[in-house]
Amino acid sequence: MMHALCLVIYWFVCVFSYVKVAAEAGGSPTVVTPSGTIVGSLMTSRRGRPIHAFRGIRYAEPPIGELRFRLPVLITKYKEEVNATAEGPACPQDADPGYFLDEDCLRLNVYKPGHRNSTSLLPVVVYIHAGGYYSVSGRSDVAGPHYLLDKDLLLVTINYRLGSLGFLSTGDAEAPGNNGFKDQVTALRWVKRNIESFGGDPNCVTLAGYSAGGMSVALHTVSPMSKGLFHRAISMSGSPFSQIPRSQELLSLAVRQARLVDCPHSSTRAIVACLRTVPWRKLGDSLKGFRDFSIDPIIIWRPVIERDFGQERFLTEDPMVSIREGRISSVPFIVSQTRDEFFWEAFLVLDNFIYTSLINSDWYRVSPIAFMLPSPSDHAAAVLREAYVGNQPLENNTEDARNLGKLYGDAVIGFGVHRLVNLLSYQSQPTYRFVFEYMGNRSHYEDPATRKPVGVAHHDELIYLFSLRVAFEDIPLSPSHDSVMVDKLTTIVYNFARTGDPNPLWGTSPPTWVPFTPSNGTHLSISEQYTLGQDWYKERYRIWEQLYPLDYSLASL
Repeated sequence: MMHALCLVIYWFVCVFSYVKVAAEAGGSPTVVTPSGTIVGSLMTSRRGRPIHAFRGIRYAEPPIGELRFRLPVLITKYKEEVNATAEGPACPQDADPGYFLDEDCLRLNVYKPGHRNSTSLLPVVVYIHAGGYYSVSGRSDVAGPHYLLDKDLLLVTINYRLGSLGFLSTGDAEAPGNNGFKDQVTALRWVKRNIESFGGDPNCVTLAGYSAGGMSVALHTVSPMSKGLFHRAISMSGSPFSQIPRSQELLSLAVRQARLVDCPHSSTRAIVACLRTVPWRKLGDSLKGFRDFSIDPIIIWRPVIERDFGQERFLTEDPMVSIREGRISSVPFIVSQTRDEFFWEAFLVLDNFIYTSLINSDWYRVSPIAFMLPSPSDHAAAVLREAYVGNQPLENNTEDARNLGKLYGDAVIGFGVHRLVNLLSYQSQPTYRFVFEYMGNRSHYEDPATRKPVGVAHHDELIYLFSLRVAFEDIPLSPSHDSVMVDKLTTIVYNFARTGDPNPLWGTSPPTWVPFTPSNGTHLSISEQYTLGQDWYKERYRIWEQLYPLDYSLASL
């Protein structure tokens, strides 16, 4: 029934769905929405299709002053015509000097195909960016539309508050927490209200995210705030279900933030009151103060299970309980990971004599930080050391780097993805799993000497889904493997957004990608060729299952 809704033909018959495209001679596309008139600009896709781009649109009131650390306030009516012809700022973070940042950052971008002959509504993809909840944005330099908009879909990319500005949680009414997730919900509510005016189907929304964004997508399936706001889900290299503990507050982080910016921390009221006065740039620049070893922990801020203080709550119970007991928005789901994920963290450790000495001499203190192990952690740390790196001191050599890299990859991403796909496999809607094994010409980790990829790193499939002009040149149309990979991944997203099924895959006589089930353990490996496999990294994940056991069969609707 839900698939059919995505193919229903709608007609634009009222002012709120009126799209006024300016004259062919280079005018600006303009859309009249229930919230007001929005003026955009023109872009061109990779294959030369026109794109109507509406960038930097505020979806919520600026979260500044007294609204800092408060719930987002949806904008339902703009006071004047919205100029959406240029990028808005990224949210405060530790960024290079000159990068456009501002606390008034609750913005989104909408991209739609231009000059379509049909008036049928298109599937919508809403993308939640990566960045560990403390970095990156939804701006077009890191999530550009130039590849996906070769397909007949709408793309929405969003910002949400980061770091303490988005995830401060004291466990009481001063700062219940999860505001960054509530920003995401508010953006989805804006989409629900306005996207039909852009030609998008509000009943055919795919929520997609990467890393922290992928974790967020999975959490939206169990959040009461998100119910009915999306109809398919894609979690790439991110999962909230792993060994990383969940809690009702992050008070220790609030205290640490207060200390980093010279605020009192005698009470939660004192912490929040002072932090509300600290310049946003100072808060964004304080990220390094949360590091304890190398760049670890790689995940700092996390979702919290909110106590009830009369606020709208993003999470009312442990998400594991929600999913195990069937309190989940069951939708078609794609879950993925890269082959090597965070393997490159091993180089940061082994190339640094101080870090290598610390991990060797103080394994039981360092490993809970690096691999995010819950307390008590000594037993798990001992088992993981023996299983992955052996009991000899680590050295800066190829074998130790490979083994430590596997441990980093499984601890940060791999085990969580394994757990998510197994939990989802008991739900009523199909779950598809893929592993990205393609090593192309560029990577998010390249050897410093050769400037060539040496593994399939975390974030690498994004190179073929989005134009990432902050770091990489666009991939040109050509017979190259990189160009083919753009077609492979964008076709998967488009088919899935349209029908809830990623098939048929792009190419000549591709296999049929079958859903993952508890009995088949099927995944699709994506490289130069497609390969269907079973039980990805089964032996390695068995170690984690023994340390943190869970009966997946209890998860059902």
